Amino acid sequence: MVENMTALGHIAACQKEVSDSVIHILNEGRMCLTIGGDHSCGIGTIDGHVKVKGNIALLWVDAHADLNTNATSSTGNIHGMPVALLAKELSDYWPYLPGMDWQQPRLSIRNIAYIGLRDIDSYERLVIDKFSITAFGMEDVERYGIIEVTNMALRRIDPNNNLPLHVSFDIDSLDALEAPSTGTPVRGGLTLREGIQIMEESYRTQRLSAVDLVEVNPRLGSPSDVRITLEAAKHIIRAASGYSRRGHSPENVCDLPQQTFPSVSTSAHNSK
Repeated sequence: MVENMTALGHIAACQKEVSDSVIHILNEGRMCLTIGGDHSCGIGTIDGHVKVKGNIALLWVDAHADLNTNATSSTGNIHGMPVALLAKELSDYWPYLPGMDWQQPRLSIRNIAYIGLRDIDSYERLVIDKFSITAFGMEDVERYGIIEVTNMALRRIDPNNNLPLHVSFDIDSLDALEAPSTGTPVRGGLTLREGIQIMEESYRTQRLSAVDLVEVNPRLGSPSDVRITLEAAKHIIRAASGYSRRGHSPENVCDLPQQTFPSVSTSAHNSK
């Protein structure tokens, strides 16, 4: 038994199933959308993505770094550990984990970027600095703007613009006023508009092949809180799927009802 990893056996078995499902979906040539659940589901989704695509670029959009190990976590919650489990440079920091033989750290830390950080443990800060992980906190968003931050992150983790992109989006990256029904809300976060812009920029790369939307918990908060959070989640998912706030032209105008585009006589304009 591994100390300080709550429900490891259950999570290991569940994430094995998640990984297998992601592999199946990606092998069919589809984009994979995973709706969590806490952020430990990123262990399975990213494992499956890497197994299919090889090297990938990962945007981790979150108020938290999720970089703790069982030795550094103050809670033992595995949803605070997934990035540390996935990064191959951190593999020596872990003991043997029963039930996790299916998962090996395959993702390079140089291909991971954070956006939205504002609640980082001291050990996580140490790891970010030691390994020079690309990490944009809220002060960076305020200084540069969210579109520039997103594109700086993408350039650093995929400088040749050729890697499949995975966005793991924790709803608590948004300010608690935008998404109150989540387990670890932190004030001072992204606006919903900024969250949407991250997903729009990611979609525009034309390499977005997997998205996680996690930590939405309808059991927390008032009915109004739940409604606000679910609406925010739907907007994030729509942006990841290519929805444009400018609207889309129909694929075939001829299929529209005739009265939509009435013919206009030009005879009056041509007469003298």
